[in-house]
Amino acid sequence: MSDKKTIAVIFGGQSSEHEVSRVSAQSVISNINTDKYNVVMFGITKDGRWLHYDGPVECLETGEWQAIAEAKAASVKQLGTSEATESGKAILAGASARGIFNMAGGKGASIDVVFPVLHGCNGEDGTIQGFFELAGIPYIGPGVLGSSLGMDKAYSKIIFEKEGLPQGKYLVFSRKEINQDIQAIPAKVEKVLTYPCFVKPSNAGSSVGVGKAHDSRELMEALENAAKYDRRVLVEEFINGREVECAVLGNDDPIASTVGEVIPSNEFYDYNAKYIDNNSKTVIPADLPESTIAEIRGYAVRAFKCLDCAGLSRADFFVHKETGKVYINEINTLPGFTSISMYPKLWEASGIPYGELIERLADLAIERFEENKRDIDR
Repeated sequence: MSDKKTIAVIFGGQSSEHEVSRVSAQSVISNINTDKYNVVMFGITKDGRWLHYDGPVECLETGEWQAIAEAKAASVKQLGTSEATESGKAILAGASARGIFNMAGGKGASIDVVFPVLHGCNGEDGTIQGFFELAGIPYIGPGVLGSSLGMDKAYSKIIFEKEGLPQGKYLVFSRKEINQDIQAIPAKVEKVLTYPCFVKPSNAGSSVGVGKAHDSRELMEALENAAKYDRRVLVEEFINGREVECAVLGNDDPIASTVGEVIPSNEFYDYNAKYIDNNSKTVIPADLPESTIAEIRGYAVRAFKCLDCAGLSRADFFVHKETGKVYINEINTLPGFTSISMYPKLWEASGIPYGELIERLADLAIERFEENKRDIDR
């Protein structure tokens, strides 16, 4: 019998980062060691359908995968429900998410671990992690609590404050406040912060919905835009800092990578600068004093542990350009895995190549799954 494990890669999803997820998944799948792993792929469409996909991996980035999967599903449906189930293909088009894991206990290939290469809401926020928990299957990345806290910037800031991590000032406003009395918000902000300031949805990633406000008019415009993506919106102090990132790997005893600096092509590192214009630059390792790098790595591990993260996370910081003070910005519990993403690049610079990184993550997921098992009196 083969000693290979089967890893299920899930991509797409119902979030504003659907396209980024597909690109990340293509990179992940292309770097999995197929001598050690069988790979099965499942895409979640923007309307929430789960589709099994076994076509060319190159079609993930272009979006062509969906039409191929749907065509395959249509042909399988013609077999009839019982025949499809017997052939281990009941999980194709139109199948529920639960059907995927029914396959693991049936005649289909047994899934040993899931890699949810999903960014943003419904993928990085604890929702799908809860489903994996109910399904009883190991998965890469933090659990329900760590995922939901890491995704929610407002609550992660509360935990960071309790942990004593340095961060900028911030305020939180609800969508209801913004819709009902947006004219009153600038005065509230101006009591605590100065312009410019940053505005962002509490639950979103890849800088979707983020804006920089230089006056009250721009503030209100940014608030309205951010509120499209979440019911709570943060207004944050502007820190005149260099943007740096540090990757974390592990479970209870995590390790931190070297530190990389992001030099954005735009005024700040927004979605366009990250994924579209290709003019942003990264410097690994960052040109910082060794003491500052050590400080950042220490803060990254503390942030990881205080949010109860597992497997992987990437912590983002500012280093003030004048004072050199370090401020934590946020943590990403399922960071990008594209060819230009910082998480795999930071580990490659730290001595762990992409393929080995995926293997370590799979092992950590299985380790965490075993540790979380509970004895239940019956």
